Amino acid sequence: MSNVQIEPRSTLTCPRCGHQATETMPTDACQYFYDCQGCGAVLKPKPGDCCVYCSYGDVACPPIQEGGGKGCCG
Repeated sequence: MSNVQIEPRSTLTCPRCGHQATETMPTDACQYFYDCQGCGAVLKPKPGDCCVYCSYGDVACPPIQEGGGKGCCG
């Protein structure tokens, strides 16, 4: 069992309009899509990222934080 302190919240920044929103990340599922509350754009993970939090958040998803390297879908 890991002793890593997991940060459960991440602030997403929309690459289209710059709107920021702080959200609680799921720990048991990937979040592939996120609807921007500013412009309505549907955010999807960038190639090579496992979820929208790893692409647009200021904190990576919980599995990445734990150091598993597989991401939330791995």
